Amino acid sequence: MTDGDAGPTRRAALKYGGSLAAGLAMAGCSEIAGTGESGTSGGGYTVSMSPTRDVSFDEPPETVFTRLTHHADMAFALGRGDSLTAMHAPDYYDGLWNQFVERLPDVSLDWTGLYSSWQPKKEKLYDLDSDIHLADPAWITKQDAWSESDIDEIADKVSPWFGNSLSDTHQEPAPEYAEGYEYYTLWEQFELVAEAFQERKRYEELAAVHDDLLSTIEPALPEESERPSAVMIASHQMDEIYAYTLSNPGFLTSHTRPLGARDAFEGSVESASVVDVETLFDADPDVILFLGGFEPETSITERRELFREDPVASEITAVQEERIYPQGARYQGPILNLFQLEMTAKQLYPELFGEWPRYESGPYPEMPEDEQLFDRQRVADAINGNI
Repeated sequence: MTDGDAGPTRRAALKYGGSLAAGLAMAGCSEIAGTGESGTSGGGYTVSMSPTRDVSFDEPPETVFTRLTHHADMAFALGRGDSLTAMHAPDYYDGLWNQFVERLPDVSLDWTGLYSSWQPKKEKLYDLDSDIHLADPAWITKQDAWSESDIDEIADKVSPWFGNSLSDTHQEPAPEYAEGYEYYTLWEQFELVAEAFQERKRYEELAAVHDDLLSTIEPALPEESERPSAVMIASHQMDEIYAYTLSNPGFLTSHTRPLGARDAFEGSVESASVVDVETLFDADPDVILFLGGFEPETSITERRELFREDPVASEITAVQEERIYPQGARYQGPILNLFQLEMTAKQLYPELFGEWPRYESGPYPEMPEDEQLFDRQRVADAINGNI
């Protein structure tokens, strides 16, 4: 379908609340910009989130375009996992997410075969005809050279944009979005997405689980000087190691920042930098968190072996003490965040929260109920709408 074939929005029930340009012109109005408030008028309702500001709906969206996995997980958490039309690397993340979903009773997820939307084509968005684009136009224009007019066209002729991604690391938006751009925590944004889908009860139940989990973890943490030093890495070979620090701003660290581990690099390395083995050896972390270690095609056993066999890496404290642990994904939504908070708490502080089971392959380890830090059944019931 070409741009010239585009008609009006398929669902007259979903209306974009003014053009994006108009929303940006109002960015200085504190009662609108990034307040996260929602309101109702007649049979419809309006939800506000930066950068799109006020977006009006007459009914909750049914089909959902996403680009990044924090948004896909939010839709899943709200009972819309089967409603996705697109996401980044769907087959990869289907395999990864299902390693965790396996531990939620009577919950299923299937993202295989969806349109891979890392570099979305405008014509494809017409074809998908989704009821909402749960994605950040400021991210898409920053990454893919979409113009504001392209963004407005899709909003006017297909369905609204509603999402925020630059809160990942508090990235700087492009100049046309810079004024009034707001940053949200993972759970603040999830609340706004829940408002867009009119799923307040699901959100409140999952937020209560999250609050309970943090109230278990945070008061128990030792003094900072007694905490382990740690780093998160991603690598296939020893000559290219991506290193991530654990407490920088943004929702990518929403499962590590609350745990307060010490930065093994002591501020000398920026997050997402490529480092060599010698740099990692000099940092000498007590714990190495291996990003993507749960993905079915990634062998955490082989990765550990690479470190043990390397003459330099084998001298790192985390390697010698066998404290290389798997992680899931940084672009986490609320469901993955709950598992990763529990997992990382055990990996960093086994003496406080229980030993992390030795993991080689397969789904997230099964744990006796008294060793779980959050209630799986409660989470499953929220996703399934049994509240």
